[in-house]
Amino acid sequence: MEYALVVRWLVVFAALWAVGLPLSARLFRRLPGSAPGFTLPVVFVALALPIYYVGHLAFGPSTLLMAVPLLVALSAAAGLDFEALQSRSVQLAPDLDIDRRAVAEAAVVFAIAFLFAVALRALDPAVHAGGGEKFLDFGLLKSLSRAAVLPPEDMWFAGEPVKYYFGGHLVAIILAWLTGTTPEFAYNLALAGFFGILVTGAYELGRSMSVIQGANGRLGGLLAAFFVGFASNLATAGRFALGVLPEGLKRPLVQAIADNTQYTTEQVLAGTADFSYWHASRVIPGTINEFPLFAWLNGDLHAHMMGTPFLLLAAGFALAYFRTPESDVWERRLLVVATIFLGALQFVVDTWSFPSVFGVLFLGVVFAPARPWSVFTDRFSGQFEDNPVAGEASRLLGTTVLVGVAGVVALVLASPFLLGTVAGSGSERTVEVLLPTNRSGFGVLFLVHGAFLTAFGLHYASQLGGKASLRVGLGVLAIGVVALLQSFSALALVIPFIVVGWVILRARENPRFETVLVIAGAGLVALVELIYVNEQAGPGRMNTVFKTYMQVWVLWGAAMGPVLATLVRDAAEKTTLSVPKLDFRISSGALRTVAVAVVVVLVASTSVYGTLAVTDHTNSPREEATLDATAFAEWWHEDEATAIDWLDAEVEGNPTILTAPGTKWSATLDDQREYVMYAWRGNPESSLTGIPTVAGWAHEVGYRGPEAYYDRVRDVDAMYVGDDATRRQLVEQYDVQYVWVGPGENARYGSIETDVPWLTEVHRSGSVVVYEVEEDAL
Repeated sequence: MEYALVVRWLVVFAALWAVGLPLSARLFRRLPGSAPGFTLPVVFVALALPIYYVGHLAFGPSTLLMAVPLLVALSAAAGLDFEALQSRSVQLAPDLDIDRRAVAEAAVVFAIAFLFAVALRALDPAVHAGGGEKFLDFGLLKSLSRAAVLPPEDMWFAGEPVKYYFGGHLVAIILAWLTGTTPEFAYNLALAGFFGILVTGAYELGRSMSVIQGANGRLGGLLAAFFVGFASNLATAGRFALGVLPEGLKRPLVQAIADNTQYTTEQVLAGTADFSYWHASRVIPGTINEFPLFAWLNGDLHAHMMGTPFLLLAAGFALAYFRTPESDVWERRLLVVATIFLGALQFVVDTWSFPSVFGVLFLGVVFAPARPWSVFTDRFSGQFEDNPVAGEASRLLGTTVLVGVAGVVALVLASPFLLGTVAGSGSERTVEVLLPTNRSGFGVLFLVHGAFLTAFGLHYASQLGGKASLRVGLGVLAIGVVALLQSFSALALVIPFIVVGWVILRARENPRFETVLVIAGAGLVALVELIYVNEQAGPGRMNTVFKTYMQVWVLWGAAMGPVLATLVRDAAEKTTLSVPKLDFRISSGALRTVAVAVVVVLVASTSVYGTLAVTDHTNSPREEATLDATAFAEWWHEDEATAIDWLDAEVEGNPTILTAPGTKWSATLDDQREYVMYAWRGNPESSLTGIPTVAGWAHEVGYRGPEAYYDRVRDVDAMYVGDDATRRQLVEQYDVQYVWVGPGENARYGSIETDVPWLTEVHRSGSVVVYEVEEDAL
């Protein structure tokens, strides 16, 4: 185990935190303690964006010589007292107030979350091909480490730039440069870093919202961190709860669950001995329902995970705007500008969550006490105060204009990615309306979101009061009948949280921001029950739900902190609860007990999965504890690992290597080929080195279209087993400099003619031979 490396990364994180704290404090000065838990994502926006732009001219560690001084200058300009500097005294600006205790709490939360993720990854560090996108993610990291300009060359489509969002991997490689870490170790340490930043952001957001509401900030922060970083859906707890039921009741329920989820009856009835961490992420049929703990246990360094800390940062900006008085126009403008820069980076990190960044901003602006038009002008101030309808219309129009302009500017800033990496994709993507028969049922929606919906229902009830809550409840029941008839469960389970939450926020004198987050998550859940993106990445709406539900989880998880903290506070403050017309009273002590019991039940039910999954992960057999992401290759594929290590060490830059394509399809070969995606034989040579191959995984169909990819597959097959003239012509056409012949190639092609004048053996290890192409002999 590489303990010194872990310490080095913690020291670098601490240094970045210290440098960026004044900048972060300027942006969040309206939040309790200036919200120091958001410092690291602010730092990475400030570092990554300049490096991304300059990287299109020249890319490498030397770009840090530009980005780091720029970060220092920004932070100094934002947070230091220049009058004190003249007298050689370094002090914060007088209008900034950083709570040192809040800084210490956030630092402790980050350290615990980071070390927790490090421990998980050290027990299973491998970037193996099965069960995820680790070959893609590590390949992108290695490609960036080899790149001289951005975007990097695609390791699965030689000669062309990548057609995938790589902003999170860019942040990871920046951390690798800052710490002097090779990608083999940076992969897992960056993964742990993103987890630490995510959990710390959730803690900070939960703490700030709780303090604003007069609740216990530490409790709210810890609950938010728990529900974002450790909690799971109710599928695991629900399965085990079935075990205590009588047999006559259990069997029909088991069959009903199996008929309406992705579980078999055996999986539903399986005990702890047969537990698998995988099953809780596949609940709603035809979809993937991930949450952070599952994702980090699985170990992909994937875009939908790396985008989550920046989405919470966007929520932090929206909360700061929400809290800023109308008179402080320039402060609100600064927060909108900060969101623009964040959105530009998020487009490159995780394009799927780019709309959510501005969706959260929209909700923060529209529900903020400050009128949105005041950001532009005070001409409309007070003009519609006597007309509520016109006032609401003006508020919506002003918010739409403000956020629309911000979104367009962010797209302009992201144009190198939009016009370069995204443009020209040969794969068709269309937005389709989801048929009622394919929508999620009541049961599966509740299994996935039930803990959140229960807490938010209590949250709304506490704001509405007894009579109004009863009326709303009866209305939801009536809507539920319609939802059943129309096969639209979200109409009853989710959409009421949007409508009622909107009314609550506009009706209350002191609107609560956690309700904004409830509406944001509910809007995303409802949206994917209506439409989806039809694309090659998955059948039906699989990829749409996959990419969206992670965003829902972190928004709702962060909201759980203040929701439950205020529930406990409200119960403690009430002396009695009485029901009109009924001789029924509950004492304050009983109320407090009920509130605490609700919190305990929600925490316990969502902890079952994490407890079992982490225990199972800890007890799984392993070779050794290490953070080396590629050590598994030496353990399980020694011959190929030796050749891959040689290739990675001896070959500089991005020469093209010829390997068997990452697909079973072939127009010319018989059935001796094998299916190789999500398996070791799926291009480990390029995925583990970043050296581009002519045709890698069939993911390229989604990036470039089937014609472009399968034309290359035909050419690769011809370069291995075609006639000599065709082979030489294609090798020259694709500028192939190395030819790999290993188990994958032998399985696909059988006998391969290598005794030709234009190939020279340069490496041999067991069943693997690497040849260099002699260009003069071609």
